[in-house]
Amino acid sequence: MTGTGSAPGGADDAPDGMGTLYVVGIGPGLPHAMTQRARDVIRHADCVIASNLYQEFLRQDGTIPPESRTEDAATDGGAAVGSADGGAGDDAGWASGNVGTHPDGETVEVVRSSMGQQIELAREAFERVRAGQDVAHVSGGDPNVYGKSDLVYLMADEDDADDIPIEIVPGVTAALGGAAMVGAPLSNDFCTVSLSDKWRGWEEIAEKLRAAAVSGFTIVLYNCWRDYERAIEVLREHRTDDAPVAIVNDADRGEAGRNLDDETYTLTTLGAATDHDDEVGGMGTSLIVGTHETEVWENDYDRFLVTPRGGRDVDDF
Repeated sequence: MTGTGSAPGGADDAPDGMGTLYVVGIGPGLPHAMTQRARDVIRHADCVIASNLYQEFLRQDGTIPPESRTEDAATDGGAAVGSADGGAGDDAGWASGNVGTHPDGETVEVVRSSMGQQIELAREAFERVRAGQDVAHVSGGDPNVYGKSDLVYLMADEDDADDIPIEIVPGVTAALGGAAMVGAPLSNDFCTVSLSDKWRGWEEIAEKLRAAAVSGFTIVLYNCWRDYERAIEVLREHRTDDAPVAIVNDADRGEAGRNLDDETYTLTTLGAATDHDDEVGGMGTSLIVGTHETEVWENDYDRFLVTPRGGRDVDDF
């Protein structure tokens, strides 16, 4: 560790001279929606691996230093963050990032994450941990819900990195953030299904959708920018057209949303869901598909979805 901040929890379990690899879920990414644990781990890590978007979010409250307090590690003399003996990153076998300095003097190296470099970044994280660094590998949402936790473990197995201490720090996934926006749609049994066909074929996805629909789960669809119309058609085979549906964009990101017009949601029905194509904006869109028990509830302020647990009513409490 550098500076005067306390070490993240879990680092004390690592052997002497070894850091810890934290895979940190930051939910939607904004400071108010992160757990205190996630913020503490990132704030006191030696190295933070995060996309440009998440770096922007993390700078808003100083979880990582602002750009005005950040410089290229290759130009800072190599003494701020690097190998265990203070050497520059290149000498230790990894590429240099940007070194930021917190107001208390604690430093952190920030490395840009991108979709095409995940294998290389995992290996870089292993080497940094072996050099004594605590590394926070940032994942949007929750690392275990279509996040980065499986990759880290698979890479550790592939590279025989059994010596690397790994800790998963949970975050608020889009299903939960979106559900909170629209009321109480997940109060009974529910499941999530990703529509991404990057690692599996459409037939497997369709089979899971049918099973979920038949089983009566409230269903949360991720990666809706891929084949959401096909998914809706599959669900309509086993669920009535009047089943309530919420189309949620950038849950809990407020005005920092990147999909459409910041944080939004639309209530519709399964039969009419594909009429809202212009509201399915990208990777930040999730669809919550209710069941025959899901109801639309209104108060003086808005409309919400409510799925009672087990069909119970007030007298059952």
